[in-house]
Amino acid sequence: MEVIATNIANPVFITHRGRRIRTGIFKHPVEGPIFLEDEHVKNDVVADRKHHGGKDKACYLFSAEHYPYWKETYPHLDWDWGMFGENLTISGMDDSRIHIGDVYRIGTATVQVTMPRQPCYKLGHRFKDQGIIAKFVAHENPGAYVRILENGEVKCGDTLQLIEKSPDDLKLVDFYRMCYQRVKDPEILHKAIANNALPEYKRQELRKEQKKGA
Repeated sequence: MEVIATNIANPVFITHRGRRIRTGIFKHPVEGPIFLEDEHVKNDVVADRKHHGGKDKACYLFSAEHYPYWKETYPHLDWDWGMFGENLTISGMDDSRIHIGDVYRIGTATVQVTMPRQPCYKLGHRFKDQGIIAKFVAHENPGAYVRILENGEVKCGDTLQLIEKSPDDLKLVDFYRMCYQRVKDPEILHKAIANNALPEYKRQELRKEQKKGA
């Protein structure tokens, strides 16, 4: 896996349901490296700190392999890397082979996979179609949020080196699929609750789901 684009956002204001909202979804490639810090990417815009950024979602990775599919689906858009709000566009990234808790070395940074991206209305504004949210969910290639274990610099051409495989067999895509199930898969639910790499707030939500099904 290799970094082929480093992407940063300038603040953009959108209007959603009559409200003017500041967002960092409109990311674009930048020249040179970016710096991954404890809770965000340096100089990037994270407007909604409740749902984005922070130690559990400090940086977002998305696979370049899915761009052709989406370009065909939305041929009228002005395409460039960063369209999905990712900080790092990665070639050779297969979401189905990534586990929550995997630790990678990228450039001089060390990161840990925490959870998949769950799309919201802001992606709809980027694509000028709120229908993309359902399409994105159905495509089941969400990309990965990572926690920064060691701050560092990342540039195009850097490779992702797996330095610690998650001890839990919880695939990113399996967890993502379960998030949208009306009746949760009990095996995946159990694995998720037990996975310390998954953000604690998400594990608390899942414990409530587990009690409902008990």
